[in-house]
This record gives sequence, C-alpha cells and structure tokens, in this order.
Amino acid sequence: MTRRRPAALSTGHHPRGGAAPAPDTAAPGLRTGSLRVRTVVAVLLLLAVLLAALAVTVELTLGQRLRAQVVDRLSDRAAAAAALVGTVDGDELADRLSAQGLSVVIRDANGDAIVAGPSPDQLRDGPPSLGEGGPGRGGPASGPADGPGGAGTDAEDATGTDGDSSNGTDSSTGTDSGDAGSASSSDAVTVTSSEVRSDDEVTTLVSQLSDGSTITLTTDSRSVGETLVQLRWVMIGASAAFLLIAAIGLALVVRATLRPLDRMTGVARSIAHGDRGRRLRPARRDTEIGRVAVAFDEMLDGVEGAERAALDAETRVRAFVSDAAHELRTPVAGMRAAADTLVRSPGTADERERLATHVVREAERASRLIDDMLLMARVDQGISLDVAPVDLGASLLADVERQRLRRPSLDLRVVLPDGPVVVTADAGRVSQIVGNLVDNAARATGGTGQVTLWLDASRVDEVSVLVSDDGPGVAAGDRERVFDRLVRLDEARRSGDGGAGLGLPIARGLARAHGGDLVCEAPGVGRPGAVFRLTLPVGVVRAGSEAAAAVGAPRAASALRRTAG
Repeated sequence: MTRRRPAALSTGHHPRGGAAPAPDTAAPGLRTGSLRVRTVVAVLLLLAVLLAALAVTVELTLGQRLRAQVVDRLSDRAAAAAALVGTVDGDELADRLSAQGLSVVIRDANGDAIVAGPSPDQLRDGPPSLGEGGPGRGGPASGPADGPGGAGTDAEDATGTDGDSSNGTDSSTGTDSGDAGSASSSDAVTVTSSEVRSDDEVTTLVSQLSDGSTITLTTDSRSVGETLVQLRWVMIGASAAFLLIAAIGLALVVRATLRPLDRMTGVARSIAHGDRGRRLRPARRDTEIGRVAVAFDEMLDGVEGAERAALDAETRVRAFVSDAAHELRTPVAGMRAAADTLVRSPGTADERERLATHVVREAERASRLIDDMLLMARVDQGISLDVAPVDLGASLLADVERQRLRRPSLDLRVVLPDGPVVVTADAGRVSQIVGNLVDNAARATGGTGQVTLWLDASRVDEVSVLVSDDGPGVAAGDRERVFDRLVRLDEARRSGDGGAGLGLPIARGLARAHGGDLVCEAPGVGRPGAVFRLTLPVGVVRAGSEAAAAVGAPRAASALRRTAG
C-alpha cells in the first residue's frame, strides 16, 4: 500500500521576519452567493408566510362567523316555532318550517313525533332536481291540497313577515300574535336549552322547550364550505399577483440599494490596475455601507503605505548593497594591487615591508567595514542588551581617556554634574555610541580640533550626553541624512581618515535599542560646529535584554566640574 505525502509539508524553518506561511487552502472560503437574489428571495418568503398566515386567519374567522350565522338562523326559527306552540297545529307548524328547506322533527312530551321536510341524509345528497316535488326530496308540496305548507306559502309564514319572531303579525292566520301573548302570557312556551351538532354538510339544532317538547331543525350548511373555498382561491390568486409585483419592485429597490457595492467593486478594480489614489470617501460613516467604505479606505491606506514602505526599503537595501560593494572594493583593490606587487616585483626590503603594511591596513579597513555591516544588521533585527546600573559620568571619563590614547592631538573636554549619574544601560554599547560620536567629530575637525562631551542630568526621566566640535558643522538639510547608511558629507570625504558612513547609523540604532535616541541639533550662537545629543531613559529595560537591574534617580547638579585635556 502506497502512502501519499502531504503536498504542503514544510521541511525547513522560517527565519525571523521572513515570509508569512502560505494560506490554508483547505479552509472554507467566503460564501459569495448573489446578495441581490438572496435579499429578494428572503423578503418574498417572508411576505409569502405573512400572506399565508393572513389567509388562514381570514378563513378561520369568516368560517366561524358563517357557521355562527347558520346557528343563529336556526335558533331564531326554533324560538319563533316555540312561540306558536299551542296556537298552531303541530302538523301546520312543521309544514311551515319545512317549507324553508329545513328538516323538521317535532317531538311532544309524550314522545309522539311529527316529521316534515327532507331528511338529513337527503340534505347531504344535495338539492332536488328541477321538477321533483314532495316533502320526501326536500321541496314543497306539489298542489294546493297539500295545505298551508304547500308551494304557495311564503317561507316567512312560519316566523312572521320577515322571519323575525319579534314581529307581532302572523301572515298565515291573520291573528295578532301580540294579542295571543297578552291573553295568556303565563302559558307561553319558550326554548329552555339548545344543542348544536354540525359537520361540513349539515347543521342540526336540538331545542328543548319549556312544555317538555323538542324541536329538531337541520339545514344544509355546505354553502359555508363553498364560500370558504371560493375565498381561498381568491386569496391564492391575489397573493400570487401581489408576490409577483413585490418581486419586481424588490428587484428594482435592491438593485438601487446595492449600487454603492458596485461602486466599491469598480474602485477596487481600478486600484488593482494601478490607480492607487482612488478612495470611496463615504458621505455618511454611521451606516452599514458607510462603515464598510471607511474600513475599505483604511485598508487601502494601509496597503498603500505598506507598499510604499516596502519599495522604500527595497530602494534603501539596493543602495546599501551598492555602496557597501563600492566601499569594500577600495580596500580589496588596494590589497590586490599590493599583493600583486609583492609577488611580481622583487623590490627592496623596505618596499616589501611598506606593501605588507598597506595590505594589513586595507584588510583591517575591510574587516571593520564588514563588522559594522553585521552590527547594523543585528541592530535592525533587534540587538540583545546586557543592561545593568551604569555610572554614566565615570563611563564618559573612561571613554575620553581611551580616545586620548588613540588621538593624542585631539582636544577632548568633559563637563559632568556634581555627583554620580546612574542609568540602566549596556555599558559596552553606550561606550560604542560615544566612541562613534568622537570618531565622527575627529574626522570633521581633521583630528586636531576641540571636542566637548557634556552630561546633562537636569531632567528626571532622561539623561542626555551632548558631543560638540569646532568643525564646519552640519547643514540643516543634512542633519537627518547623516544617519542614513553609508552617507558621508563632503567635508568628511575630503579628510584623510574618512569612514564608511556607518558610525552614526549604528550609534542611533544602539541608542534606540536602549529606548532613547540620537539626533543632530543646531549649534549654539558663535559655535558653528556639529552638536549631537544622545538621550537615554532612566530605569528602562527593553524586551530581549539579558540582564536588568533597578536604578536610582540621578541627582541634579548644583555645580559643574570641568576636566580639560
């Protein structure tokens, strides 16, 4: 069985500051369905649900109302029939009720029943065909001999003129029902209880009268269902038309609403094609699209800044490599020429010694340049400091003594406050910073000028070391450029001991590694030379330091002591 190796397996380690790891292609991507379609579909679904809920509510409410009206009509007929009990013959009363298409069963207190009209089963079968008569099919009697319940009797005869039991005139008998009621009001029959039984086709009302008799009325209620079916189809058709119109309107509205996103897409594509200055600049920043546009602009600013910084860094790296190669070519060329002369020309002993000395001097120069370049790279990556409490005044005096041994013709002076000035720093790196500043001043003055080191402890949070000389000084436009790598001003290039242009950049990098800084300031009145200020914070320990210690606050000086060389 073969086993496939993962394609994304890494066999090496990424160096610090190297390229970021490749993105995980197995992770699920962003869902990019059409926002316009999703919005329209979601709104239409919501409208469809609301319309369905409305249709169900209307159907239930209307159905209950229609069924209640059927029961109310049966209750009115039963109440009117109860009022006629005792004044109208039972058969006649049953015929009057059945003439309205009702199935009637009147059962007296003794259990005798009078049945008239169609039966409930016949009502379920539907209305009789045209020409069919007789009470057996639910229609009226077919001739005048059938009595008051025949075809010539109006349906309103059972309950009065308009079917309401409150009307006092009985149209079939011509007798004033109000007079009959006043004649024997105590003997009036009323409905004591009612029971309703209903299904989809018929509705039955069983009324219990006060005299012990029972009236059962059954009517066809299929019209309620038919009405609800018609209403349902009307609601379905109207809802479909409404949803179609809503879909068209929503498509237009959503398209207009999402137009800013189309503009964002156009701006992004134009930026991708090189138009880096394009921005959205939303009119309102508190809306959803406004916040997205602001975030988009901020992202573009960050990307453009990062791109500019990367291009500047690449330009600086190329210039640095070019300058470093140029600086290294000089000592290498000198060593090569001297070595060729030593090999090819016998020469005298003095000439060979002079050439060997030249080779050693150029080799030392190349080695020093390489060391400076390596140190500059370490500073860029974050150099590790061995910090400890340092008496800065004593350290400056020791540095000056060493410089006097190296440069006996240079006039070095130190101005210190009265008392120790203690800071938390790397003593070796601070001495290296001071040494680079003194070397720079010595080159600017030709090695015979006056250089003054002044320790300023007047502030509580930081300590400053000022290094000034009496040389030509630094022009205002070059006071920041002198800290660029491999940059040397014209006066320094004309000196015989011109450096490679890495001393000041290294000194500034080491100062910032301590949490301080190194700047070139404007000279004082009557002092045209250069002035460099080194600032170090009091009691600051940077991350990555190898040691740390507490430091006491420096005491402000009340008097100055001056040592002169």
